[in-house]
This record gives sequence, structure tokens and C-alpha cells, in this order.
Amino acid sequence: MWIDSHCHLDAPEFGEASAPVTDLRARARAQGVRLCVLPAVAVAHFDGIRQLAHQTGDAYALGIHPLYVPQADDGDLARLDDALTRWHGDPRLVAVGEIGLDFFVPALCTPGMRERQTLFYREQLRLARRHGLPVILHVRRSADALLKHLRQIDVAGGIAHAFNGSEVQAQAFVARGFKLGFGGALTFDTARQLRRLATGLPLDALVLETDAPDMPPQWLYTPAARRAAGEPQGLNTPAELPRIGGVLAQLRGIDTQVLAEATTANAVQALPRLAPLLDGAH
Repeated sequence: MWIDSHCHLDAPEFGEASAPVTDLRARARAQGVRLCVLPAVAVAHFDGIRQLAHQTGDAYALGIHPLYVPQADDGDLARLDDALTRWHGDPRLVAVGEIGLDFFVPALCTPGMRERQTLFYREQLRLARRHGLPVILHVRRSADALLKHLRQIDVAGGIAHAFNGSEVQAQAFVARGFKLGFGGALTFDTARQLRRLATGLPLDALVLETDAPDMPPQWLYTPAARRAAGEPQGLNTPAELPRIGGVLAQLRGIDTQVLAEATTANAVQALPRLAPLLDGAH
């Protein structure tokens, strides 16, 4: 039994896929992926992500992604608050996310955009605290800044998605009640630092994710030169999660079933509202 702790099933790539999202999800369920967590990225997506989670029998989170902050207005924070209030009783709403800071994309690194990202991040932490929900964090060259604000605005833990920081940063997130998300990036032979991190951290610190359709594992990745020549990128879906888990289990020298059980328990610990959904997952 696996939990894909981060999956964007509402992404346009799935709308263009040959098989409907429900079929893709059924294929993953047949591989043992009992639940996916579908994080929203913008206010305009809230209704759709909620409906999709109910359609596929999964969980969802509501938040404003840092890449979408440039298009967001201040009223979107109030709209997020309203949505969290309106759907607080929905058992499939499990977190505030995807939120965070991105200091990799050049357009987001200007002084003005760094300040605006920080404003949205802090306000969304306050909303998570007010509504008693954990958070799903976007961490991209921003681990120390994220931690700084978490020390000032305490929340009920959550997941640091696609974690690729240092061991010291990892330990700081874990100390604040967070689990660290690992996915397709660790399947690359060249990802030595990430592999060291994923194998050296305590097992109870880890959750698995596909970030589908993004972050494809090595067996789906098409290098830029081949894409330019017309070769398509393989479509990353939740069905890849068990194979990603198998790579991590091999790296750690443990049985795949042990890893599945541990990462499932870790995801439930990070996002407690997943527990009753697991009991009713189909």
C-alpha cells in the first residue's frame, strides 16, 4: 500500500493524455497506490481540485503556489480563507498547500517578488494555523527562509515537498514536525547528494511522491536534445510511485514492503486526515 503525497492530477498534461485521469488513477490503484494528495496551486483551481479528489477517491490541499503569486491579488488570501472555512468539514481536505518560496526562478528573485512571495507564504501559514491544518511546502533554494518563518508562525507540521536541501536543513524540518518528500529525482544515477540524503535520514522522516506530471523518474526522462528532435517526454503518473519506492528501498537496503508501510504511516502522521480515507480507499 502506497500514498502518493504530492500529485497534480489536474495538470493540463493529463487532459491531453490518451487515457482519462480516472483511468490513469485506476491503473495506479491497481499498482497499490491507495491514495494521492492533490495540492492546488491557485484560487481558480480550488473547485476543480476538490471535485477531482472526490471523483478519484483521493485527498486534496488548498493553497497559492509561489509560482502563481505574480498572478494572484491580495483578495486571493481572503478567498483561500473562505474556501478553508466552507470545506473544513470535507474529510478529503487534508492540508494547506502547495505554498512556500521559490528562489530559483529568476522572475521570482527580484526584491519585489521575494517580498510578495514572503507575504503570501506567511499569510498562508497563519491560515493553516487558524484552521488547524498542516501545510505542504514548496522548497526551492528556500529552505532556510522557509524555516525562519516557521519559527515565527508555528503550524501543525506537514510535508516539505521535493526536498533537496542539506542534512542540517532536513533535521530542522523534521524537528518542526515535518516529513520530507522524495520522488523521481532520486532515481537518477547522477543524483548522488540526493541519494545520500534519502538513504541517510531516519526512515520515519520520509514520504514518497511523484509530483506527476512533473519530476519524471529516470526511465521516463527524455533529455532536452532528444526532445528538441521531436521525441516526447514520458508521462509521469501516480502509477510510477511503487517503482520509485523500489529504487529507494534498494538504496536503503530494505524490503520494498517495509518501505511502503513506513512511508504510508509517515504520510498519515504528516497529514492526519488521511487516516480515515485509507480505511475507505477503493
